[in-house]
Amino acid sequence: MSRPRIFVTRRWPAAAEAVLAERFDVTLNEGDIPLSLPQIQQALNSYDAVLPTVSDKLPAGVFEGDVRARILGNFGVGYNHIDVAAAKARGIAVTNTPGVLTDCTADLAMLLLLSVARRGGEGERQLRAREWHGWSPTHMVGTKVAGKMVGIIGFGRIGKAFAKRCHFGFGMDVVFHNRSPVDPTEAAGYGARQLPTVDDVLAASDFVSLHCPGGAENRHLMNAARLATMKPGAFLINTARGDVVDEEALIAALRKGVIRGAGLDVYEAEPAVSEALRTMENVMLLPHLGSATEETRTAMGMKVVDNVTAFFEGREPPDRVG
Repeated sequence: MSRPRIFVTRRWPAAAEAVLAERFDVTLNEGDIPLSLPQIQQALNSYDAVLPTVSDKLPAGVFEGDVRARILGNFGVGYNHIDVAAAKARGIAVTNTPGVLTDCTADLAMLLLLSVARRGGEGERQLRAREWHGWSPTHMVGTKVAGKMVGIIGFGRIGKAFAKRCHFGFGMDVVFHNRSPVDPTEAAGYGARQLPTVDDVLAASDFVSLHCPGGAENRHLMNAARLATMKPGAFLINTARGDVVDEEALIAALRKGVIRGAGLDVYEAEPAVSEALRTMENVMLLPHLGSATEETRTAMGMKVVDNVTAFFEGREPPDRVG
């Protein structure tokens, strides 16, 4: 009996690719170049499974026609780049990779928070440009982190891990908003307390970190009005999804001093990043590195392998979404 044919849209860590190739008839995107919509649709029409990443777009239109694929094993926890309802309507299962990237994404959010507070990116750029002329009491003064209030939007796995780092690691007070109530005793275990609304969190916080899902429900959650609710000296951190922030509104808020700065790992039209953001000194920019450690990316690949293996063995994939 022939093995299921699998198409992988981007290259994975070698260890995960090797296990996938042991179990299935695998075709890799050898050039590791992002695929066009027609190429993704061709893969859906030619393979039993397609394994996309968060950088691949799969709108409803790609599921039209003679689709052969029966499962999409998404390499990533977020899946707002996939029209899950359209896939489900065609009988296509969709899975993701929750849990394994929690710590590394929370670490990166902490990196961004510390970098914007202490002007780390700005300082490194100055040093590399040979523009530093020595220590002085007023040089590149930033913001203290300990004792400050951090607000978290979305209190899932990553939000909780970030809260623990902020409170127990850096002595910060933590408040959060979540779409469903969190038991106060559980929240206290992360050094956090829940507030009723997003606006309550924004108004109280010196730093606001986004850990909510992307997609239609949260598109432009942080718009001009919400940014204006933040403290004038506050900072916005986003390691969630680019579409959660209205990027033009953020740029305007940064230019006008509505907020003090931002740390971003994701962007509304990535990999495109606006010239305005790239030229602002009060913004720390990273190229979507949230899960980018060898350990995590390998674990993500193995999650996909486990989901696809379960599916083709007739078992329920452990991480089915939708």
